[in-house]
Order: sequence, then C-alpha cells, then structure tokens
Amino acid sequence: MPVGRPWSTASDWVPGCPHSGRGVTSGGTVEVRAAEDSAVVVDAGGLVLAWSDAAERLLGYGAAEIVGRPAGELLAGELPGSARRRVADGQRWAGEVALRRRDGDRVVVRLRGTPLADAGPGRLWLVTGAVPADLAVQPEPEGAELWDLTLAQLPVPVAVYDRQARLVAANDVMTRLMGRSEADMRGLTLWEIEPRAPFDEYDRLQREVLRTGKTVFHEGRGQSPGDTRERAWSMFLSPLKDGTGAVRGLSAAVFDTTEQYWARRRLAVLNDASLRIGSTLDVTRTAEELADVAVAGFADFVTVDLLESVALGDEPEPVLPDEPVTVRRTAQKSVLDGCPESVVPTGGTFLYPVGTPPAQTLAGGRGTRQRMADPEMREWIRSSRARAETVARHMIHSVMLVPLRARGVTLGLVHFLRHRTAESFTADDLLLAEEIVARAAVSVDNARRYTRERRTALALQRSLLPERPPGLAAMEVAYRYLPAGSGADVGGDWFDVIPLSGARVALVVGDVVGHGIHASATMGRLRTAVRTLADVDLAPDELLTQLDDLVIRLDREEGPEVRGRTEDASGEVGATCVYAVYDPVSRRCTMARAGHPPPALVTPGGGVRFLDLPAGPPLGLGGLPFESVELQLEEGSLLALYTDGLVEAADRDIEVGLALLQQALGGPGGPLEETCDQVLRAVLADRSADDIVLMLARTSALDSAKVRTWQLPQDPAAVAGARKVAGTQLAAWGLTDTAFATELIVSELVTNAVRYGEPPIMLRLIRDATLICEVSDGSSTAPHLRRARVFDEGGRGLLLVAQISERWGSRQTATGKTIWAEQPLPVEPSAGPTDPPGEARSPVL
Repeated sequence: MPVGRPWSTASDWVPGCPHSGRGVTSGGTVEVRAAEDSAVVVDAGGLVLAWSDAAERLLGYGAAEIVGRPAGELLAGELPGSARRRVADGQRWAGEVALRRRDGDRVVVRLRGTPLADAGPGRLWLVTGAVPADLAVQPEPEGAELWDLTLAQLPVPVAVYDRQARLVAANDVMTRLMGRSEADMRGLTLWEIEPRAPFDEYDRLQREVLRTGKTVFHEGRGQSPGDTRERAWSMFLSPLKDGTGAVRGLSAAVFDTTEQYWARRRLAVLNDASLRIGSTLDVTRTAEELADVAVAGFADFVTVDLLESVALGDEPEPVLPDEPVTVRRTAQKSVLDGCPESVVPTGGTFLYPVGTPPAQTLAGGRGTRQRMADPEMREWIRSSRARAETVARHMIHSVMLVPLRARGVTLGLVHFLRHRTAESFTADDLLLAEEIVARAAVSVDNARRYTRERRTALALQRSLLPERPPGLAAMEVAYRYLPAGSGADVGGDWFDVIPLSGARVALVVGDVVGHGIHASATMGRLRTAVRTLADVDLAPDELLTQLDDLVIRLDREEGPEVRGRTEDASGEVGATCVYAVYDPVSRRCTMARAGHPPPALVTPGGGVRFLDLPAGPPLGLGGLPFESVELQLEEGSLLALYTDGLVEAADRDIEVGLALLQQALGGPGGPLEETCDQVLRAVLADRSADDIVLMLARTSALDSAKVRTWQLPQDPAAVAGARKVAGTQLAAWGLTDTAFATELIVSELVTNAVRYGEPPIMLRLIRDATLICEVSDGSSTAPHLRRARVFDEGGRGLLLVAQISERWGSRQTATGKTIWAEQPLPVEPSAGPTDPPGEARSPVL
C-alpha cells in the first residue's frame, strides 16, 4: 500500500468501535465506553470499502456518508511512528489513535490493523478497534508528541546536539538565554555560537560527554548573551544513546541557581566571619578582618569607622542625634588595589554631620540600605566634592550602612558599597551584613576592653621599672623590656640596677607568674622589696630567702578564704629571680638564682658560657635553701641576665633558644645598646607571647689610684692618725674642700670601731661618683642611730655623721661589719697628684 504521506491511504484511517453509551465532559469531549469492536475495511488506495454499524455508532457517520471516501479524513492526529512503519512493511499493527467524530468531537480508540492475505493484488486492511475504558474521548497526544511538547515548554533552558556537538534543537527558554533564534544556531557548535569564555569550557565538556558517554554536571557563574546580569548556573550534559548503546548526541539542561548560589555564599560568608573575625585582641586588626570578610563575600568596597573614643581604647561616648559624630577610619578594603574609592585615609579622623545618613544610622542603631539616587544620600554625596567624584568615577550604585553595636553600646559604623557587582544590595544582603557586623562588634568590644586593660597594666609596669640606666663607674648597663604581644596580657617581668655602698652594684632580673594588672602589681611589690633588702646589704642567698618569705606571705594574703581564714597557700603568687652583686674594687661578683634561667658570661676575649649557678627553687615554695656563688671577673667582662621569654618559644625547645643566645653574644664586643638589638634580632624569630627582659652589664675595675686602704690598731691614738692620712689623701685627690667634713666622719667612725668593735680595723677611702669613707671591724654588732640626751657622754657620733654625709649605713661582711658614709664631690674639683709624694700604699698606722 502507498506510504508516501502517513494515513493519506487506508493506513491513515482509524475506524471506530461500538459503544454502549456516551456523555459530554465539561470540556465538550465525548466520553465513549466500548461494548463491542467496530470493523472497517480499507483498500490499498485508502478508501473505505466497508463500514460497520458499530463504527457508525462510534463516530456518527452512516455507511452511505463514509464508504468510498478517504479514511484519512477521519483522523484527528497523526498515527504513531511505529504504526506507520509496520503498515509500510505490510505487518500487523496496534496502537491508540485520535479520531474525529461527525459532530466535531474527538475520541481516542485502540486500533488493530490486519492485512487481508486473500485480497488479490491490491492489499486490503481490516481495521478493528475499541475505545479504552479508562480513556476519555478527549484525544491525548501520543508519547512522542508529549515528549516534543515537554521539551518545548520546559521552563528551563534545554538544547540537543548531534555527534559533532552541533545544535539540533533548542527550546524557547534556551533561545532567549542565548539571545539568538533556533534557526540561527542550528548546525553550529557552542563555540561557534559564542566564541568567548566560559563557552569554550562548555564546548570542551560537551565533547567529553560525546567521547565518554557519561553525564557531566557543571556549576558556573557568568552572564549569558541574552541576559542583563550575571547569574549562577547548574548544567547537566547527558549523552543520548540508541538501542545499541551508541552515543548519537547529547542534551544540555541548564538551571538558574542564582538564589541558591547567593544563599550558599551568605552561609559561607557567615562561616568565614566566625573563623576569621576576632582572631586577635586588637581593635584595628579586628576591623581589618571584618572588611576582608565582607569584600571577599558580597561587597566591592567596605569601610569601618569607629568612634574615636573606641579607637583609642576608651569607653565609647554616647551618640546623640543632635550632635555630629567624630569617627576614625580604622579599616577599609576594596576589590580594587589601593582602595581608590576612599576619600578618607586609613587612620584619618573626620565628622559625620547632623542629619546625614551615617549620623542617622548611628543614632538609630539599625542598618539601612541606600541608593545613590535617594534624596538624603544624594545630598550627603554632594556635600563633599571628593565623595561625589569617586561615586561618579567608580559608578557606585548601592550602599548599606550598618552600625557596630555590642552589649547595647554603639562602637562605630560600617559602609558596604557596590560598583563592580551589577545587582543592588537586597534585604537578604542587609541581614547578612547585620549578622557579620554583630559578630565583629563583640570582637571589637572585647579588643577595646582588652586594649584598655593592657594599656593600664603596661603603664603600671613601666612606671614600676627604671626609666634609664644609672650612671655607674663600676659597670656599663643596657637593657630591653618587651611586653607580651597583642595576643596575651602584659606579664610580670622586672629588672633593676641598684647602686650599693662601696661603689658596688646589684643587678636583679625577675619574672612573676601570671599576666595582667595583678602580675604587674605583684612585680612592683617584689621590686620594692628587693631594693629595700639590697639597701640592707644582704648577701644574694640571704636576700632571696627573705624574698621567698615575702612571696609566701603575699600568696597567703591573696589566696581564697575558707571558713573565715585563708588557706596556707593558694599557689597563685610565684616568681623566679636572679640577683648579683658586683664589687669594682675587688672585681668579684656574687650571685644566686631562684628557679631563673642561668646568666651568661662573655669574657673580654669573646668566649661565652652560661654560669653554673645552683638553680634554687622558685620564690614562693618555702623551706628550701638558696646558694650563692662568687666569681672573679676580668675587667671588661659582659654579664647577660634575661627572662625565659627570650629563649622559650612554642615552636622550639629552650635549648635551641639558649644556643641562639650564646651565638648572638659571641663575637666582637660593641656598644651595649647595639648588642641588645643584635641579640633580640638573632634570638627572637617572632613576637613572644611572654614578656622579655634582657639586661647586659659590662664590668669595670675601679682605678687603684682612686682607692686607699689603711689598717688601724685598736688604740684610741689611731683616731688622730686616721684623720691625718685621710686629709693627706684628700689633698692628693684635689678634694681639700671636703677635708673638714671627711676628717670629722673618719674621726667618729674610727672612734666607734676602736671603742666598740674588734680587730681588724680598716679605713678605706674611695673616690667614685661620690667620696666614700668606710670603716670596717671584726664585730658583727650593727650601730644604731639615736638622739643623745643632754647628759649623755656618747651617742652623738652617728647623728653627726648622718647630718654631714649625703648617705650612710652599715653592711655585714664575712669578717664583721662595715660602716660607710658618702659625700658629694665638689662641682669642679681641683687637680692634684694622685698620691702624696713618698707615701706608701695600704700603710698600717
């Protein structure tokens, strides 16, 4: 039979079937229930030869009306493709077909076509059929038609490509997305349609699908040719395979995931903010972290302006609606290098005038979205020529103003601006900005509070430490004090240089356990105690013993109370310390330590070694002894005292730090100030989390010409001789102006030694920064200053010495005691010979 046009012949005609009844649906469709099969005979030319009564009842045509007419006139749609192929091959077929009734309604009938074998040379077809009981006569499109309608009417872009990745078909949504009609794109590859990125990547992915036969999922972001803004896309590239599994082409389905992208982006920004903002207790760094997160997340330019009081670490001042607000540009960040949009430099201070959007936002405490065309914003922009120029130059079109508020207090204002991003800020963007600013505000407030406390502790600590090294003849001293980095509180490290009697010098370096104001206060108390004990001229081991008792008492006083009394010890107060006393006359140094790192000694030749001092327990343990070690130092030796913050670090062992210190101290000796800096650079790889003290002391020996010693007999007649030799020596030194006072001091001190002391008795004069007179004897009984009554014969000597001298005191020695008195030197002492002619050194009177 002919098959040139489907169903233009007998193969196109679908006869009806008998029915038991029919009804009309709401849409005008006749619903038929089949009671029996209809039968129709169609010849090879497609003409109806026979028409049954059942067919008449189904379609409404009588036999006289239909016999001899083309069967194709009864079709309401095309035959399925499978039916057409089987008709052409002369094979039986079956399928559902839509027919047109005489009254214009349509009915769906399940037909069966059977070729009649005995029909002669012209093949006849017997077509029978029945209406499916579950189908209305409203004809439904067949599967292929429905599939075509689905592809055409899908609300997502869909395209089909052949084996050469050339477009075969595209639905309307895809053509709108690409900005070109289907006819313009048919037969072209994606790269030929749009030769630019990212379409080169899409073309590559298509060819990968055709090569591998595997579906590819791809996510991207960009602006399509037919769109006006950038979007996020999810793309499925799927292979199209035939019955044998061979890849015949591919389909591309694209989904707009812009909203999901921004939702994920906002969550990522929040997560990033929780990880990055507040990593340090530094106000400026926290503001910079906020700006970095916002620019990386959803804004093109961000500024953080803090109230000036907040930037300084003080309590925030209240923001009043009728007063201008002074702010400081603490941080700013842009997608452009160098922040060219900014009209205020970082660190600059400026005013928000009353009534401007920033001032209103600060006063209201709520974030706002603004557009540059808004009247108030336009007026604010025009109020500054530089601001107006930068808005126009960079085409800034959208801004959000969000106040920094924490614990009910306003700390500053954050600007979020867009110029490279085409979309304006949305309500969701404002919620996101408020969330990350709220998190940042807490960190800024914590940093501000910490900055204030740290500044207070640092000021307290610096006020308790010496401002500059004292001028000493015994040694040259230089030191460095570095408070802990911004990530930790100020510690309790301290140091001191204490001039002692007899031109001696005491060096002390200590470290209090803990950080903050409490540690600084404890440090101040210990430093005062060390100075007091040093004035008593205690030996280093005895001084540490007394200091240990003091720390224990402090610990008991500051420990927790239990049942109205304090516990024996809380363990909250403790310290380490090293104490050394150097005598420039004998060049002997006595030192002891309490749990402190050992001092380093650099010889004049450049050799470096750590002194083997008994470690001793840390201060505050109690009950354990301390030991002193005495060393003979060469002139020009260098002592290095330090705290553990110098040599300890989280990423290295203390032995490594000690080795670096030893290496840094070696080499040619230079100025101590330069040596201090050199040591810090060599030993400190990064800013320490603990306080650092480094003290360097280069020893000197007192010129023998400036020291005279006489041994005196225990005889009252020795007093006159002592006065004489003292006067002669003063004349030799050119200090005749001090002769009267000095002879009086010598007379009183020698008299006391002869009368109350024990041999040996020694007189020593030292010309240093002051004139020092010392009288030593073998008795350990210390004198006491008292006011003599009217009829007392004695008791006025020490009072007289105290009134004449600038300072006086006594100290215990290994063989007894020494009483000393100091006098200031004349402003311009007269020159004279070093020793009187003919007088021997260290005479015995």
